[in-house]
Amino acid sequence: MKNCIPFYKTKYGKELLIDVVQLKDIKKFLLGNPLHSLSYYDITLITEGEGEFKIGDKVHHVQKGDIVFTSPAQPREWDIQHIIDGYALIFEGEFLLSFFNDPGFLNAISYFSYNGQIPDKLTLSDEEYKHILSLIQSAKEEIQLYKEKDKHILRAILYQTLKYLDRIFIQKNNTQGFKSQNQYIQRFFELVNAECRGWHSVAHYSDKLCITPNYLNELIKKETGFTAKQTINDRLLVEAKKMLQYSQNSITEIAEALNFENTSYFIRFFRNQQNITPLEFRNKSKA
Repeated sequence: MKNCIPFYKTKYGKELLIDVVQLKDIKKFLLGNPLHSLSYYDITLITEGEGEFKIGDKVHHVQKGDIVFTSPAQPREWDIQHIIDGYALIFEGEFLLSFFNDPGFLNAISYFSYNGQIPDKLTLSDEEYKHILSLIQSAKEEIQLYKEKDKHILRAILYQTLKYLDRIFIQKNNTQGFKSQNQYIQRFFELVNAECRGWHSVAHYSDKLCITPNYLNELIKKETGFTAKQTINDRLLVEAKKMLQYSQNSITEIAEALNFENTSYFIRFFRNQQNITPLEFRNKSKA
């Protein structure tokens, strides 16, 4: 059975949704079950060795200077004996989306617009390799010195890395960024980004798309690995966290702004998603 690896959010004490890990340090966790998926985004730069790196149903031969990209829930498996080392820059989408006023940012990144039809691998030139290695090492150094106020530095490094690789990926693959060939999927994401504060049900979005909820759910799960409801809840959670962290609104006012039936329902929703109450999250964020 496929092993889904969650993000270790409190590795550095306080919650931090970005990390840099070395492949040589995580091999031991894959010895018993090499087939796995991640609950987060992953950019892996190979620095030593060569071997097979399988993502979905595609097998890539990778070596020093290659990068592979993985979105949440994508099945993957790599040759831990012959791929000796590298850096994995990993992050939760929330790390960027809770701060930037661009909820569609990650959907617009070419190599994360996964549908099985675009490459998951990028081969860098020597100059590109050195630049990306420098960015990843800078992120690693910032994380080791992590303080709450340094999140903005880490966001800036991550943003620069994502956009730099996006530009290279587009140039080398002769594409202006992948847009899902299924108009329903693309439109669903646009609608959720625009309307999640007011509408939480799958039926609302399927009605707008003139398809059934079951069919919409089937499309979204096939494309992303998550259900349509999970997608809505994840986006709603980002909005809730943003308001809890950056506004002075009370919990009741936030519940009303997000169109929950009542405050109790909002608290229950948040606790189910985060294992803490909205107030606990706010106090923890401001501690």
